Amino acid sequence: MITISKDNYEKILVHAEKNLPEEACGLVAGEVTAEGKVIREVYLLTNIDHSNEHFSLDPKEHLAAIKDIRAKGLKPLGNWHSHPESPSRPSQEDKRLAYDSSASYLILSLMDRENPVLNSFHIEGDNATNEGLVIE
Repeated sequence: MITISKDNYEKILVHAEKNLPEEACGLVAGEVTAEGKVIREVYLLTNIDHSNEHFSLDPKEHLAAIKDIRAKGLKPLGNWHSHPESPSRPSQEDKRLAYDSSASYLILSLMDRENPVLNSFHIEGDNATNEGLVIE
């Protein structure tokens, strides 16, 4: 289970919509509790691929975010990206590039702009499991 505040969800949504038609991306950080992961901070990074089908995090922004996460005493929990034209599930490329099995991979689908869908996945190899995500 992973929990995100409504404010942090809105932050991701606004950034993703602003970057259309490209995929938007970023990092999430927070804490791990007995109940699961709690996202406390969302980082909005640049997709240096400028593509609607894949993303690469800007390395300088990525490093700055990791430094900020550490400075705030948080744990890096994973990353997020948008799917402008496809469902909220990992693509084959998403699975192939999911190197950290301890990370959460959040995917925001904007396929139906009126009804965006955010899910979080645990990915190991070719297996992706929906972690269950709560927006509160």
